Amino acid sequence: MDDILRFALLGLGLGALYALTAHGIVLVYRGSGVLNFAHGAIGMAGAYVQWELAVNHGVPYWPAVACGVLGSTVLGVLTHLLVIRPLRRASSLARLVGTLAVFIVLTAVAVKRYGDSVQLVPAKLPSGLVEIAGATVSEDRIWLLGIAVVVTAALHALYKRTLFGLGTTAVAENQGAAASLGWSADLIAAANWGLGSALAGLTGILIVPVIGLSVTGLTTLLLSALAAALVGRFSSFPVTLAGGLVIGVVQSELTRFGSDVTGLAASVPFLVIALMLVARGRALPLRGTFLERLPALGTGRVRRVPLALAVVTGLLLIGLSSPLWADAITNTLVLSLIILSIIVVTGYAGQVSLAAYALAGTGAFVAGHAVADWGWPFELALLAGVLGTVPIGLLFALPAVRTRGVNLAIITLGLGTTLETMVFQNTDLSTTPGSDGIAVGKQTLFGIDISGVDHPQRYAAVVLVMFVAATIVVANVRRSRTGRRLIAVRANERAAAALGIDVRAAKLYAFGLSAAIAALAGVLTGFRSTSVVFADFASFESITALGLAVIGGVGFLVGPLFAATFAAGTVGARFGDLVLPGLSEWMPLIGGIILVLTLVGNQDGIGRELGKQAAAAERRLLSKRGPKHAGVAQGSAEAATDGDEPVAPDVHHAAPSQAAHRTPGLPLHVRDLTVRYGGVVAVDGLSFDIEPGRVVGLIGPNGAGKTSAIDAVTGFTRAASGSVRLGDRNVTRLPVHRRAGAGLSRSFQSLELFEDMSVLDNLYAACDRPGPWAYLKDLVRPGSRPLPAHVLVAIREFGLENALDRPVGDLSYGERRLLAIARAVATSPSVLLLDEPAAGLSDDESRELAHLVRRLAEDWGMGVLLVEHDVDMVMSVCDEVVVLDFGHRICVGTPEEVRGDPAVRAAYLGDLSPEEVAP
Repeated sequence: MDDILRFALLGLGLGALYALTAHGIVLVYRGSGVLNFAHGAIGMAGAYVQWELAVNHGVPYWPAVACGVLGSTVLGVLTHLLVIRPLRRASSLARLVGTLAVFIVLTAVAVKRYGDSVQLVPAKLPSGLVEIAGATVSEDRIWLLGIAVVVTAALHALYKRTLFGLGTTAVAENQGAAASLGWSADLIAAANWGLGSALAGLTGILIVPVIGLSVTGLTTLLLSALAAALVGRFSSFPVTLAGGLVIGVVQSELTRFGSDVTGLAASVPFLVIALMLVARGRALPLRGTFLERLPALGTGRVRRVPLALAVVTGLLLIGLSSPLWADAITNTLVLSLIILSIIVVTGYAGQVSLAAYALAGTGAFVAGHAVADWGWPFELALLAGVLGTVPIGLLFALPAVRTRGVNLAIITLGLGTTLETMVFQNTDLSTTPGSDGIAVGKQTLFGIDISGVDHPQRYAAVVLVMFVAATIVVANVRRSRTGRRLIAVRANERAAAALGIDVRAAKLYAFGLSAAIAALAGVLTGFRSTSVVFADFASFESITALGLAVIGGVGFLVGPLFAATFAAGTVGARFGDLVLPGLSEWMPLIGGIILVLTLVGNQDGIGRELGKQAAAAERRLLSKRGPKHAGVAQGSAEAATDGDEPVAPDVHHAAPSQAAHRTPGLPLHVRDLTVRYGGVVAVDGLSFDIEPGRVVGLIGPNGAGKTSAIDAVTGFTRAASGSVRLGDRNVTRLPVHRRAGAGLSRSFQSLELFEDMSVLDNLYAACDRPGPWAYLKDLVRPGSRPLPAHVLVAIREFGLENALDRPVGDLSYGERRLLAIARAVATSPSVLLLDEPAAGLSDDESRELAHLVRRLAEDWGMGVLLVEHDVDMVMSVCDEVVVLDFGHRICVGTPEEVRGDPAVRAAYLGDLSPEEVAP
């Protein structure tokens, strides 16, 4: 019992330090809306400044502490001014990677200056022993707890009772409104960055007597602090303190069991993170929408002749290279594979994962044991490593079902770190007797000796072939039906689900494919020597890999090779040493600086610029052959047509809609539909029917519950009850994408188009219905069937013939409105629900739209539910009108009956003119 209490008291001291670090993260987040992944590195820098001054320059301890804290403060303010502020209009991904760039730069500088060995630092706080309830504990732990409590109370008072705290809260809630009251968001952010970073420095200085002074130890403190901050919802300092203390106590108690729970104590922060994020879903109150301005994407077009020439040239260079250069080529290619896996999951699917190296290590782990334990040949072991990692990748994807953005980055980094501590660092699992890893010996491929030890050139050639194969697979996915679905999910999950796309399946696919590619890189890394050594798979290296992916262009397949050259041990480092001996030692720092410059100057990376230059060169070349070929060059550059991508169809010869597209639609029956948000009833017992070929209007004053009703019918709210039937099928419990597949399609009041796709790809995303084998088939042979006849007619009916190859962002507002409806029509629905489709249109455009809606019902056989504030349009086009007021149905009938209803007159008093309500 004394041991339990003693370890709990020890854990309170450690947890107090976690809480102090978490407070700094919370301050930065509250002040600027940025989750600072460089927080631990900033604290590490402050600790080294203090240690350097005190040990090497004889500065007294407390002045050295002040200098260390000041150094961290300055770093925090500079991070805001030089990195984050220039990115204020960029996507959340860019701001997240900006903090990762600072992390990379600071750790590179520290490793270059101090190495990564652990320095023992004596404690300056009172370190005598005290007895509490029969348990003896070091006095410094009590001091740490006291410091944390005092700091927590001070911060709580500062942000609750002072003008600065109120200003920070105002800026966090609404920057525009705060600015109108005289608050400078930039000044508030800079102050919070400075204060939060000062706490990081203070924590680093206080914790090094406990855990030792090292680069790795202090930077990995980030996970424990993030867990505590999540408990406090990045807002409450007292709750954050409690979270940090609980994590510290649990970790301390688990260490009592020693090796029986290897890695479990270190995994406690991840378990807390997982619990918080999965339980809460969207745990961080994110400002704006993640990836508001999405990274640019390459076309995925494979130019076969240049690719073949590049492969032949690469093989020749490998054959002529020395062993040192062959190793550098191998390093470059395996790192390129890691970056390629990030392109799939982050570039295409929009899911920020920091687990690439953990998945690579998993592939090496599985393949290594297949050889060492079961005697499998290299070919089968490679396959086992790749396929065996896919289920782990799917496990990593499960949090993506509930969360995304920085939340997902946190949990994947935590999951990867847990895998590293519990498996890779567990010598019982990751070593064989007499080896420093899993002994796999020298490898052969189909009887040919490819040992990386004896024949590094052969091994590099094998890696090159596999890299090219993996790149072709990813290019195929980019151009396929599956790729369009991934990109639709990254652009707008709500809109994708409304078109019948299974968002969960798309995310799982992206993580699975990414895991397979990362595992391939891991196997090739591990098997280049005679033992698979897991020091090569440190989880935090995933941060560097994501940064390199951004340098290369996270959406471009040409990027990985160029980005990988900025890492240590690669071809770029070898060339650097030729130009300036010793330059390779600075490659991590150079890469970090280039990442910062890339984010500030060109967020789409090297790949975007190379793509532009290649397209321009191709246009110049073909323009010399005449205008016809110049047009082909333009089309290939923009639409990336290569025989298997969607091309602009001939819509002028499409069959008339009356003959070809009148479908036997299903009636929609809604009964007792109720939507409650807490104590507010948005829709109360609504019932209505929509028969094929009829248009039903749903009108009411603002706040009447119209959009809530559409959300409930199409499955976008869980706060609904009642019955929704489509024909004889009860769809009440079906998810959104399955309701859409059954025949319920909708438009959105805010349009929610796929902004980074062309008009044509928006339509293809709606009408493509790939079979169950498409996910595998598209890896090898992407393809798109011709647009269905009803979509061709819709293109003509909505006047989109000349806009198919245009990006959505280039369309006028009226064209965007028409595209939103045409995209919903492309799903071939039985019932189409339109949410204020005429909002923002001119009178002439509204009249034309009304005509189109009428034709959808009469000529196409659809049932249409029209929600619209333009009452003239509703009354002119609808067969029946349902009127809502505060969620209640107050009237239903023909337009003439509704016009004369007294209840409608009362509900619309002040909203409608006398002419509009007059019978």
